[in-house]
Amino acid sequence: MEQRKLYRTIDSITKAAPNFNTTEELLIYVLNEIIKNEEINIMGGRIWKLNESRDAYNLIEQFGEVDIIESNYELKVKNSPSFKDIGKNRTIIGKETDRYLRTKGINRYTATGVGDRYKFRTENEFYYLYEFLLAINARMIDDAFLYTLNIISTTLSSIIRTRKIETKARQNIVELEKASEIQRSILPEHSYTFQNYEIFGISVPEQIVGGDFFDYLTTSDDFKLCVAIGDAASKGISAAAQALYVSGALKMGVGYEVNMTSLMRKISDLVNDTFPYERFVTLFFCELYNDAKGLCVYVNAGHNSPYYYNSNTGAVEELPATGPVLGPAPNQKYNTDSIYINKGDFLVLYTDGIVEAANRKFEFFGDKRLKECVLKYKERSAKEMCEKIIQEVQQFSARGKYSDDKTMVVIKRIK
Repeated sequence: MEQRKLYRTIDSITKAAPNFNTTEELLIYVLNEIIKNEEINIMGGRIWKLNESRDAYNLIEQFGEVDIIESNYELKVKNSPSFKDIGKNRTIIGKETDRYLRTKGINRYTATGVGDRYKFRTENEFYYLYEFLLAINARMIDDAFLYTLNIISTTLSSIIRTRKIETKARQNIVELEKASEIQRSILPEHSYTFQNYEIFGISVPEQIVGGDFFDYLTTSDDFKLCVAIGDAASKGISAAAQALYVSGALKMGVGYEVNMTSLMRKISDLVNDTFPYERFVTLFFCELYNDAKGLCVYVNAGHNSPYYYNSNTGAVEELPATGPVLGPAPNQKYNTDSIYINKGDFLVLYTDGIVEAANRKFEFFGDKRLKECVLKYKERSAKEMCEKIIQEVQQFSARGKYSDDKTMVVIKRIK
């Protein structure tokens, strides 16, 4: 399942969940619902919890297609180095070393950490342990499945933690207003002109602060302009903090002219280290060049696929992900791709608050409507196109019960 769709599916499952008294009850409910979803490719699993002494994990639930093992079975941390690997990397594939579990036919496993991450220090090392571990069974275990587990882990971890943070944040509206001022300060002016291009961007937060951002980043010469659009998948103050952090890291990386793929990897590692309990950040980052061919090089870190309108063919193409979302795990790899933007061509960058804007029937604005808008306003300027599409989205969702931050940037080559 596509990364953003997986996140939305888990988020929807959680929103529909009853009000549970304990985190364990919530995890059991969500994991059972995930197993029922045929698109996610998970057959079963087990939930383990770190005990109060924090020296062992105890089995608290097992469900789906798994071999049943002894209730409340205990795994000592000192006997299982893989627990520390999970604390470092979040998600791993490992060989089972526990004798009892091997007698149950468990020779290989996938596991991901969920909830709080505790730091421990000994004379020789320091390491982390997660509050919960999810050991998951799947029909196929590959890199794509590891991405799936990372999304599940980060989403559930944030859900567990966000409610308390948001409650405190709502109690102090003055501090939120200050945060809103700071966040507005990182957004550039809406309109920007670079050589053969006109650019226009709009960001409309749903709450006082939000997780969407965009930016235009200049280099030491006039030969290149970088354009970024991002979305922190958390909500409210948590998302705003992540957006500020990633925006600042981008400015620094561009200032030092760091290679694009290296920059994405470094920022992903920083997000993973700085926001271990939050959800991920998606980012589309492109470089426009002052050349006759209109070269545009980009990295798409799990962000909504931007639309590229080719004026020669009249076709609208999508620019899919070239790497995973930022943050769930360290040492992630990113690739670049490129297009050539000719006169009359344009790019439409957007966050999922655009396509997921819902009316009162809970129907999404959707990719199809957005693509129709792109074609409807193709002859307009970047500013007019951006404003018209945002206006249609706002009118569509005016009476809807669900809404999210909405951000859009249009890049149009005019000569």
